[in-house]
Amino acid sequence: MKADFYETLGVSRGCDEKTLKAAFRKLAMQYHPDRNPGDEAAEHKFKEINEAYETLRDPQKRAAYDRFGHAAFENGGMGGRGGAGFPGGFADIFEDIFGDIMGGGGRQRRSGGRERGADLRYNMEISLEEAYTGKTAQIRVPTSIACDECSGSGAKPGTSPVTCVMCQGTGRVRATQGFFSIERTCPQCQGRGQTIKDPCPKCSGQGRVTEERALSVNIPAGIEDGTRIRLAGEGEAGFRGGPPGDLYIFLSVKPHEFFQRDGADLYCKVPISMTTAALGGSFEVTVLDGTQIRVKVPEGTQNGRQFRMKGKGMPVLRQAQLGDLYIQVAVETPQNLTRRQRELLEEFEQISSKENSPQSSGFFARMKDFFESFSE
Repeated sequence: MKADFYETLGVSRGCDEKTLKAAFRKLAMQYHPDRNPGDEAAEHKFKEINEAYETLRDPQKRAAYDRFGHAAFENGGMGGRGGAGFPGGFADIFEDIFGDIMGGGGRQRRSGGRERGADLRYNMEISLEEAYTGKTAQIRVPTSIACDECSGSGAKPGTSPVTCVMCQGTGRVRATQGFFSIERTCPQCQGRGQTIKDPCPKCSGQGRVTEERALSVNIPAGIEDGTRIRLAGEGEAGFRGGPPGDLYIFLSVKPHEFFQRDGADLYCKVPISMTTAALGGSFEVTVLDGTQIRVKVPEGTQNGRQFRMKGKGMPVLRQAQLGDLYIQVAVETPQNLTRRQRELLEEFEQISSKENSPQSSGFFARMKDFFESFSE
């Protein structure tokens, strides 16, 4: 039983070409017949090293060996059909491994030349209000549609595609290159298995034409930024009557001037006067549905306080519930004071007590006690 090629060279399966070459040179110098005259064991080892290196240095042979081991090269496995253990022979093995490189999935194309159309992308930007209410948007998309002249076949009306004479309809042809017998995409029909002698004059044999289509897109309420909507079958028409691709709508929600969104919740920052914060009061906020809500400000409200408006946020997608609206107040310090206003504030400062500003007075008292404790 043959030894594993990687073990013969003393390298790992994932080694790169540089490592492989270095290992080969080291062993080849060690077991070369010129350095070991009359040593049959060294000569045999040298042949094993050469065979292993010649296989692994070739990316195609290496890929086949990694997948099938020594069986990939036995019983004519590298040329012709019917290699041991492989019903389709190595040509099919080669296609399985390198199909994408050599022409891209030849077996998928052997269906009368019909290929699936490409998927399309459409970027759409909506407002936060539209994300709140939902909408039906009308869009125009330039795309390929099935040719109505030839019904998507690509052949002139009254004619039909014919079987490719080069590949006999298989879409693949075999080329022998020394040690290899390789199947590749048929150059005459491009792997479709059929050719068109009389192409349709409208679509030039493509089976599709370019046209701008108007589509209606349903945007559900509560949709979030970055959501992708798939419209099945609304992409490009397939080649020569193949199935169409899909259209993907990528949604982005424009930033709002007053509201920030976090999932189904909304956040809004509202400035209030110092007197409203001190004496109490109220203010009104217009929410996304157009209605107004009144927010009550209790006496002595501090800067940064949040008020929760339950059920005034965004709809939850495809659910009968709403998020919340959080309103944060920012207490505004008076500016551009008149003489009288200044006099009143100075008078208020003189008659104020610690109870009027418990946080500031308490903070400075704690700071003083903290540093005095270090000096004792």
